[in-house]
Amino acid sequence: MTRKETSLPIIDISPLLVLNSNEESQKETATQIHEACRNWGFFYVKNHGIPMKLQEELIELSRKFFARPLEEKMQISMSKGGRAWRGYFPLGNELTSGKPDGKEGLYFGTEIDNKDHPKVRNNILLHGCNQFPSNNSDDIVFRHVILTYMTAIENLGRTIMSGLARSLKLDANYFDKNYFRNEPTCLFRIFNYPASFCQQEGNENLWGVGEHTDYGMLTILLQDDIGGLQVKTSKNEWIQAPPISDTFVCNIGDMLDRMTGGYYRSTPHRVRNLSTKRDRLSFPFFLDPHWDAEVLPIPMQGLTTTDDDDDDAEQRWDKASVHTFRGTYGEYLLKKVSRVFTDLAQEQTIIGPNSY
Repeated sequence: MTRKETSLPIIDISPLLVLNSNEESQKETATQIHEACRNWGFFYVKNHGIPMKLQEELIELSRKFFARPLEEKMQISMSKGGRAWRGYFPLGNELTSGKPDGKEGLYFGTEIDNKDHPKVRNNILLHGCNQFPSNNSDDIVFRHVILTYMTAIENLGRTIMSGLARSLKLDANYFDKNYFRNEPTCLFRIFNYPASFCQQEGNENLWGVGEHTDYGMLTILLQDDIGGLQVKTSKNEWIQAPPISDTFVCNIGDMLDRMTGGYYRSTPHRVRNLSTKRDRLSFPFFLDPHWDAEVLPIPMQGLTTTDDDDDDAEQRWDKASVHTFRGTYGEYLLKKVSRVFTDLAQEQTIIGPNSY
């Protein structure tokens, strides 16, 4: 594949949002998604329908939260979230490829406050209630903004996936019907990259997040105005994915790579705060298959594959094949997240001390 561009494509997805919009416009959007996924694995979306006010409120309230004393933030630490695995983690507690990241953050998932929900009743990990801060007058608003944003971004993700399904010559509802159903696995993160991290002695060459690909199906990222996201091209060159006002950065993950047999590749990326004075905020939302969905190859009729679409384990950043896994998405995800917080994983008996 040859790439003449040096920046990621920007796709107008409004034709997918408007009921009874022009069929040709929808096809054109699907074609643009196809080209972006084949050539980049990343793209921006614009005219997405998420209110700018909601984005701004989320950024403002998040910045206020991370400015609080560590002791206050630790009141909702992930260790207090039990098997739901939600809450706050401090700087350096999350690992990428075994190395501490230069970020702190908040973990959220689909809010399940019903103790009779089958997943909660059966003590299934990553299911349950979120932990929200509750010491500040803004915290009620913060909770509302987070949950409102999560609902809006899930709906946007389903819309993008309808266009992506069409890009693979599938019915628009293919992923909704076969993988998301009425309860996709939705994970939301708020990350803060302190400007001071890379200024500290010994951290000069460390990344806020090192090179990696995302585990799941689709990531939708809101970022503040600082920048620092980099994407690796097929020529092993790194390009910037700078903030563009009122857009989201989307990228496909390892599960879509697996489902398409490598036709759509998950793309390595990394992050470093470019500012020496301001903390960087980012808001990745992960829209993934239903917990119990078996991850199977999807129909690829009518699509022309090449030798480049074969298993690329030797070229991947982690030398691991995404195509050998067999089982449900929940089983796959647990093995992945246990490597991010190894201490918490052992505490919750996800993994044994010698299993990774």
